[in-house]
Amino acid sequence: MKKHCIYFVSALAALTSASCEDTLSEKPSGSYDEATYFDSAEHAEMAIYGILSSISENTHYGWYEMATPCSDDTYFTSRTTNDNGVHDIAHYVVTSTNTWIETLWRLKYQALDRANRAIAGIESMDAFDSDSRLRELSGEARFLRAFMAFDLIKAWGDVPFSTSATSDYNQAFMPRTPREDIYDQMVTDLETAADRLPWATAASSPERATAGAAHALLMRVLMQRAGYSLQMDGRITRPDESTRRSCFKKVVENWEAIEAEGCHGFYSGGYDAFFKDISYGILNSRESIWEIGMYMEQGRRNGSAWGIYNGPLVAQPSGISVTEASAYMGRTNAFFYVVPEWRDFYDEGDVRRDINICTYRYTWNADKREHIRQERDNSSWYTGKWRREWMNPAVWNKNINYGDINFVVLRYADMALLAAEAYNELGQPNLSWELISRVRTRAGACAVDAGNFAKAYRKAIENRNPDFIDSGSEQGKVRKALYFERAFEMCFEGVRKYDLLRWGCLYDALRLFGENSAVNAKRLAYPAYKNFIPGHSELQPIPLKEIQSNPALEGINNPGY
Repeated sequence: MKKHCIYFVSALAALTSASCEDTLSEKPSGSYDEATYFDSAEHAEMAIYGILSSISENTHYGWYEMATPCSDDTYFTSRTTNDNGVHDIAHYVVTSTNTWIETLWRLKYQALDRANRAIAGIESMDAFDSDSRLRELSGEARFLRAFMAFDLIKAWGDVPFSTSATSDYNQAFMPRTPREDIYDQMVTDLETAADRLPWATAASSPERATAGAAHALLMRVLMQRAGYSLQMDGRITRPDESTRRSCFKKVVENWEAIEAEGCHGFYSGGYDAFFKDISYGILNSRESIWEIGMYMEQGRRNGSAWGIYNGPLVAQPSGISVTEASAYMGRTNAFFYVVPEWRDFYDEGDVRRDINICTYRYTWNADKREHIRQERDNSSWYTGKWRREWMNPAVWNKNINYGDINFVVLRYADMALLAAEAYNELGQPNLSWELISRVRTRAGACAVDAGNFAKAYRKAIENRNPDFIDSGSEQGKVRKALYFERAFEMCFEGVRKYDLLRWGCLYDALRLFGENSAVNAKRLAYPAYKNFIPGHSELQPIPLKEIQSNPALEGINNPGY
């Protein structure tokens, strides 16, 4: 069963200002002296909890972070009215005053600042060189700093960045740091983390970073670095071939390190059991390399909205007493819909189809006092990887709007497909086919190679051929296979949009599906392909409040904002 890692606000948080206005001229009672705080492993551990509390907050990865990876070519949000929040982000009409963007910016920098404080404090402790636990905690803090830095680059490109904690006004207002410099720091942090952290065991919790997590995040960072990204001058560029090849080689090295250790692999129950158990709250450190722990505290508006806002609709029970409520699922809002054409692309027998795409909702029958399952037409199918019906019934009555579902950031299947991509770019497509086939056969689909590529992806290619990917060579066939396979395997998990960005084809993919999707036949429910502006929409806007308050940004936002 899940061992919830509740991230109490640590004593370190008392040292961290949310804004410059919080600066005090007198030391408040009950606060901690930063100079003397790091005096024990227990305090160092609390510093890690302080970072994690920023990340797991319900307005960060508990909920708001669902918006930024949407829309891609597999899903979109269910409403097209302007809301200055999730729907504006997903439909590419976001502005610099968007309240969700403002909140995400603040929380990511809060977590980054807490990580900087933790690293400086732990690594300055007298016992640091000799205490293995302190070195592990330092590695975890560096992993978390890299994770937040990566989020900042993906969303905003070149951003203000420092490895020192903010302690005065001058440090609070920094100019942009070139993303390549931030990438260099991420690589250093993750290599250090991989060296200092232990590998996972059957008994370890995936809610805490391990050596495998550091290697896995480094793989993802390097693949993104090797790809296309929008620059401040409006150009979309990628590194030179020598730099890209170096990134691919390091991806393979990190993959082979994970494989050599042997502690990670596919979940023993299969793809379907993996996601059902995630919803139920069962931890496993085999396929789940690292996940963000979520916990719904009774009586408080926090916890996880996974499976609530991005799962099938569940109507709220009515006409029942408070004591009866625990017998029912509660309700969900179901903000996210699937681009329905994808459902026809899977192999017969591929279990991923009916896990990924949920074709039904639950209505409430007041007379029978029960939820009724009702099939939906293809204009309103739901993302299905997280569902209220799969949750442990013990959490149903804690809060009708939230739950305890963790967000899995890094999992083994993703790493296998990233390694397949890297091997292909290094001229070893035979190894790519092997890894793609391992992912496919685990889910019940056929193995694939250059010989049966056209047959394996026939339904997808005949319906939506991404001709912006040249498949005339074997290397090209692997690239096109990965275009489909990473959607089958990783859809809705926060990586698809960034895959398409680094491949340089997000706009093409949005047009490929949006122009002819059934969901746009009666009304423009999925307008991303019309709203997306190349050379602009690849990045989020820096919040206007930040532009106005930080003179080092010189009043310049990201292109087009």
